[in-house]
Amino acid sequence: MVFKSINVLGLRVAGMLLFFGLTLFLTNNFEASLVGQYDFSRALLIFLGGICVFGMHQSVIYYAGYLKAKNSLAYLKRLYKKMAVIVFSIAIVFFIAVLGIAPKFIDNLFEKEVSQLLTYSVFALFFYGITLLNIDVFRAINKIYVSEFYRNIMRYAVFFAAIIYLHISGNPQFLVEVFLLNFAFLALLSTAFLIFYFSKMNMEKESEVITYKQILKRSGPMAISAITYLLMQSVDVILLSKYSSFERVAFYSVAIKLTTVLSLVLASVNTVYAPSFAEWYSLNDLKSLREGLKRSTRLIFLFTFPAIIVVLVFSKKILGFFGPDYIEARWALIILLVGQAVNALCGSVGVYMNMTGKQVIFQRILVTAFSINIVLNLVLIPIYDLLGAAIATTISTVFWNLVTTAYIYRKDKMITFLTIK
Repeated sequence: MVFKSINVLGLRVAGMLLFFGLTLFLTNNFEASLVGQYDFSRALLIFLGGICVFGMHQSVIYYAGYLKAKNSLAYLKRLYKKMAVIVFSIAIVFFIAVLGIAPKFIDNLFEKEVSQLLTYSVFALFFYGITLLNIDVFRAINKIYVSEFYRNIMRYAVFFAAIIYLHISGNPQFLVEVFLLNFAFLALLSTAFLIFYFSKMNMEKESEVITYKQILKRSGPMAISAITYLLMQSVDVILLSKYSSFERVAFYSVAIKLTTVLSLVLASVNTVYAPSFAEWYSLNDLKSLREGLKRSTRLIFLFTFPAIIVVLVFSKKILGFFGPDYIEARWALIILLVGQAVNALCGSVGVYMNMTGKQVIFQRILVTAFSINIVLNLVLIPIYDLLGAAIATTISTVFWNLVTTAYIYRKDKMITFLTIK
């Protein structure tokens, strides 16, 4: 699993380089206001897409471990179909809701023209949700490298090629539309590959039946946790869009993207270990679970902290690559790095909670953290602008990591945080 984690990290680093190449191209060739609109749509899609997929991209990993322990992994095919129906149903609800809201009301709420951006984002919701679900279903059937290829390479490569074409053809105004259409392409392509892999699975080994009610009951708390977590990653950008200009949103979003890249190691390790955490817990193999946690945390620390130090020391130069104006986000970036450092030191706390039946408790912790986050954003952004958004995000990140780590240790006597021994 350590070897797999390193390989997954390699794919994610390749994706990171592609993503930042894309971002550098955008910030140096497109107007900051257009980039801000793209970042607003991206934040909106991440939030609404989190609701649309309803935590099923996480629960499918739990079900994979559970079904594997029961020797019924083939049932995952039927489970996927039910999950796709749920994604479609939620997307339709959003579509109808947006049609019923007056565009002028939305524009007045944000004090700028965003109704069209909202409408386009909602149109792309189903495709975005299916893409997220498919990526993790690949992981659930042990096609980890295929999953990571879609997550990190395909997700950015097609969009990058499209924006280069927009720049050459002189049509930068279609940036948001191309970004959203990219997910329609990814959804169709990944679904075709998933059907191909499913066709090779033996249906005769099925012995489990998981109903829609069971899916929603298991996924519900994970959905709330995932949505809350996504909100904490996007509410600062959304509120900054209300209180500041799209140019300022673009500056801050670059700082957010830089810190998000530093969480690549955590995400890579969790990608590999999550199904095993669920399987070990289902088998009551606490020794393997404890050792797995220790190895995963050490891997996260080993690869994350050097990167944090490099970004911290060279923050001004790194931001300067995106354009001279982006250096204004330097102190926001430094504050956000503090949150990422705590995140890395605490280890795979969120995955552990979701894979060991503690998703309801984790949901409550994240909801509390989000409440702190949104209050701080509302108070601090109007006063401190980018810096206020960074402070709010960092405080809420530190809060939920420390509280969850303490709960796991008190409840299960499991150490998720970094130790010397």
